[in-house]
Amino acid sequence: MMKIDPAQLIVRRADVSDVPLLVAYRMRYLTELQGEMDERYKLKLLEDLTRYFDRALTEGRFIAFYAELEERVVSFGGMVIKEIPGDRYKTMYLEGDILNMYTVPEARRQGVSSVILEALLDEAKIRGISKVALHTSKDGEKLYRKYHFTEPVYPYLERPINTEE
Repeated sequence: MMKIDPAQLIVRRADVSDVPLLVAYRMRYLTELQGEMDERYKLKLLEDLTRYFDRALTEGRFIAFYAELEERVVSFGGMVIKEIPGDRYKTMYLEGDILNMYTVPEARRQGVSSVILEALLDEAKIRGISKVALHTSKDGEKLYRKYHFTEPVYPYLERPINTEE
């Protein structure tokens, strides 16, 4: 395990030139979470992720930050920004979905993810985002609760599409 002082981290906002970095860390995240992938599928995923990050960053629908320590990326996280049609209180509003919160194993539990999460939440405030949501693992839940993430006010249901009934 490396010893990290969060004050020594350099936090950078990702731009289109960082797409290969975003793809690489998304792949690390997915592999750790879901295991190794079939090589053919992996190549297709790499291609689709590259296209997604390039387009979404360019259009401002995705933002990401990463933390460096001694020129090595040790953590990153992103947020998908969704424009939601209005209601009786606002004509339109923005919501954010945080994803890809990933810290290299040797840098975990030292406040690194907090630095990335704070950057994302600060950006959400700047952009006028009304609500931020995320999925979490049991390991990450404590961090998000510390930042006042709670269960949704309304029941959250989901239904897979294109599955056999």
